[in-house]
Amino acid sequence: MRSVSLVASCIAALSSFAAAELNLSEPLLSRQVLPSTFTPPPVFKNANLVRLTNLDKAYPRETINVIIENIDAQPQSEYYLPFEASLISKIGGLEVRDKKAAGQGPFSVDVVGIDTESSTEYYLIHLPEPLAPNAQQTLTISYSLLSTLKPVPALLAQSDKQYLQYTFSAYAPSAYLTEKQRTKVKFPNSDVPDYTTLPAELNDEQKADPQKQGSTFTYGLYNNVPAGAQQPVSVRYEFTKPVTHATLLERDIEVSHWGGNVASEERYWLVNQGAGLKNHFSRVEWQKQSYMNPPTFALKGLNLPLAPGAVDPYFTDDIGNVSTSKFRPGNKEALLELKPRYPVFGTWKYSFRVGWNADLSTYLRKLSTGETYVLKVPFLEGPRSGEGISYGRVNLRVILPEGATNVKFSTTVPIVDNTTSLHNTFMDTLGRTTLSLTAINLVDEFRDRDLIVTYDYPWTAGYRKPVVITLGLFALFSAAWVLGSIDTSIGKKKTA
Repeated sequence: MRSVSLVASCIAALSSFAAAELNLSEPLLSRQVLPSTFTPPPVFKNANLVRLTNLDKAYPRETINVIIENIDAQPQSEYYLPFEASLISKIGGLEVRDKKAAGQGPFSVDVVGIDTESSTEYYLIHLPEPLAPNAQQTLTISYSLLSTLKPVPALLAQSDKQYLQYTFSAYAPSAYLTEKQRTKVKFPNSDVPDYTTLPAELNDEQKADPQKQGSTFTYGLYNNVPAGAQQPVSVRYEFTKPVTHATLLERDIEVSHWGGNVASEERYWLVNQGAGLKNHFSRVEWQKQSYMNPPTFALKGLNLPLAPGAVDPYFTDDIGNVSTSKFRPGNKEALLELKPRYPVFGTWKYSFRVGWNADLSTYLRKLSTGETYVLKVPFLEGPRSGEGISYGRVNLRVILPEGATNVKFSTTVPIVDNTTSLHNTFMDTLGRTTLSLTAINLVDEFRDRDLIVTYDYPWTAGYRKPVVITLGLFALFSAAWVLGSIDTSIGKKKTA
């Protein structure tokens, strides 16, 4: 069987699950452990494959559109997708859909493990319906790759341009023969000083490889690419923006029925994965740059969109309150503008917390029958920026009222662990029911995903805290009366 470390890496890779499962009491593990001699059965072929690699954000985004064909004599429903073992733990948000029926939702995806150290790991894609012999289906496979961009050069002067390097294979990852394929690389601009050129003999059209059209490079057309084939290429492009990565985000959502309030707090541990400073930071030069506002690879600020009606925002870091923030309420969207105490250059870190309150009625509904409530909140809010933000780990806690039971949740965000526990706050008796969820390898594109939590909350539970407060005050006054009636004098009582 696999070693403990390999099982741990398998758990990490499950961040790419395409659909969250409901109310799992244990962390998700690899559902299959295969022998080291395993190779996917050659029951499919890729009739045509087009991969788009988008580099306009601080993390690469891959979209593969592939027409798969069943070349076996039996119906098949399991399609394997290979990745290098060192890369699979960096994949986030892998989703597979039917390109011609994208509204039907993502397919189920498992991580398949190998029982010894292997250079290849697999995702197992389950087709909703077995594909008949000689039948075809068009799949759209999308995912992001975190922490795979390398600044070259690694050190820059304060006002220099930043260039990032990305290394990948011109052949898309596949466990099957691919009859035709292309790889398109979209850059944020046309400043691409270095890139790998491949011999024209590899290109079926006998053209220069890659073909350039504005800020898009195309590798291919390639014919009859064998399963598992690789053709390493590297590109270096201008990206004078911060490469913002949150190694950890802790997010708390506290629901109060008595106060009619939802209190949110988020704690960030950020790092800029861009180029470091070659020399010491110059405040004078920074002030000059701020006046002209040129592009910079330092993180100067973050914009945090909030739902309408958000109130009482705050922004603190390790030192205390940060007064450079601005809050702009609005009818359609509120905006909290955050400005750190210092510009965050490459390899620099910054940790802080933000919080706000909102009206509970915006997020909570009571079902017409019974005592069941439905809470709908964004799983991830967070900053919004053009260059994007990636999250290594997100820990979300939904703190429900004391006495809430039968807690269930549903979300399309890939969840790797969930627990239900009790959280003690002021004047609680047993503690407040708390749902804790963990996700890894997320990107800011998940801001549009909702978390739906249902729970039972009987009307009697709502009076638990007032009764406790009343009894507590009664006990306090009773104790004060008893203590006040005790004779504490030292001398003898005088008699008449």
